[in-house]
Amino acid sequence: VQLQASGGGLVQPGGSLRLSCAASGSIFRINTMGWYRQAPGKQRELVATFTSGGGTAYANSVKGRFTISRDNAKNTVYLQMNSLKPEDTAVYYCNALIITIETMTRDGYWGQGTQVTVSS
Repeated sequence: VQLQASGGGLVQPGGSLRLSCAASGSIFRINTMGWYRQAPGKQRELVATFTSGGGTAYANSVKGRFTISRDNAKNTVYLQMNSLKPEDTAVYYCNALIITIETMTRDGYWGQGTQVTVSS
């Protein structure tokens, strides 16, 4: 299983970016899929995720500005980021809990990370 993230870049404060993460491989089922971020010198933190119950969860710092969505047919999750602030600067990682066809067990997977820089 691979998670391929894309869409990062440099944007001015107040701008927008859209991140994408596509899962591929021998996938039986995707239980959860979401986004984390890690800023320099800080721990990795949850940004937004779909829960196993089908709902969504967001970090308080991004509520009202970020929106997570998905395309189940493409095994892809998106993160629309609006009203970006300098403190949103970080490497953004896609994460998923996936049951593979080979093992039929649920395991966690991480994407390679995509850099988001918010600066004027």
